[in-house]
Amino acid sequence: MTVTQLRHEFIEEAPDQLEEGVLYVSMAYATTLHLCCCGCGNEVVLPLRPTAWRLSYDGKTISLSPSVGNWSFPCRSHYWIQNSRIHWAGAWTDEQVEAGRQRTLTERRAVQSNANPTKTRAWRRWLAALFSHFPRRRGPDD
Repeated sequence: MTVTQLRHEFIEEAPDQLEEGVLYVSMAYATTLHLCCCGCGNEVVLPLRPTAWRLSYDGKTISLSPSVGNWSFPCRSHYWIQNSRIHWAGAWTDEQVEAGRQRTLTERRAVQSNANPTKTRAWRRWLAALFSHFPRRRGPDD
């Protein structure tokens, strides 16, 4: 049966069996789980990250962005979760799916390349400062 609305449950661990019409949210694992809203019964796992899905909670309803595209499921369902309601999106062609995957990879790489050099440089400076206080160990060849 097609789901038109989801109720949310904040969880510590994933339940053994997911209930239809429930969006499970694990803040500890930064992940959401739900059964596909088309009614096919497939489990949908969405990681919450700046380079994946973002969750909004207003105290009553939950929204996820971007849309949920279950391209690897036989149903190939595609929908938005906004204010705990399901808004169906149009079907995508194989070409659109591949373009979307490539766009996602490009966006993730951009985020990672922008974040990592600064962190890496800071990490290296911190290590260099830490180890500069210790005498250098000499090996047998020194």
